[in-house]
Amino acid sequence: MLKVIVIGSGNVAQHLIKVFLQTKEVSLVQAFARKTESLLHLLPKELITNNYKALLEADVYLISVTDNAIHEVSNLLPFKNKLVVHTSGTSNINVLSTKNRNGVFYPLQTFSKDKAVDFSSIPICLEAENTSDYDTLEFLAKTISNKVYSIDSVQRSTLHVAAVFVSNFVNHMYVIGNDICQKNKIPFEILQPLIQEVATKISVLTPKEAQTGPALRNDTQTIEKHLEFLKDSNYQDIYQLLTQSIQHVAKEL
Repeated sequence: MLKVIVIGSGNVAQHLIKVFLQTKEVSLVQAFARKTESLLHLLPKELITNNYKALLEADVYLISVTDNAIHEVSNLLPFKNKLVVHTSGTSNINVLSTKNRNGVFYPLQTFSKDKAVDFSSIPICLEAENTSDYDTLEFLAKTISNKVYSIDSVQRSTLHVAAVFVSNFVNHMYVIGNDICQKNKIPFEILQPLIQEVATKISVLTPKEAQTGPALRNDTQTIEKHLEFLKDSNYQDIYQLLTQSIQHVAKEL
């Protein structure tokens, strides 16, 4: 059984703790949190520490903290030659202290504390400095996910940029759409089947093939009506920029 310690108490850390507790091949021997009470709803008090010197023996130490804190935390670990990995999508493997063997265990998904996720469908992107450590991380990843990928630091950073576009920016469009609906007394739920269909469609079509709408058709009358309707100058700017981008990509087809 693989012994694992999770260092951190944020969204990713808490989801990893939850899934490892349910995994027969993994023993979550301990978790680290600066404020131990932040994990008491997941673990008994004796399995949580806020003292680096009290960290137990483990096969893998997962640092799941903010990107800015990864280097500092890895330097504070009181041991050497252990397998220490971070869970960041943007940080290079080299951000970790060289006193330990380094790796990356990056679950590519958006995590919210109050929203359960199915880890079996979450891509886990792995990187390690040697084959033996990679095999350990691959075993760990396959205990919770059916989608495991070897992704180096450059690829992972690139992937994170793409993820911002397809996740964070797309969700911001939902925020704007919801705002427009609310201001005009329309239930946002009316748009949810459309949102689901677009998300489903790109599993069988490329995003370019799935593109529709007035920008693609160059329906100038509709575009002008929309811009006139949008009183918010920020929304107008976003609408125009996205329209231009869609039309630019369409010319390349």
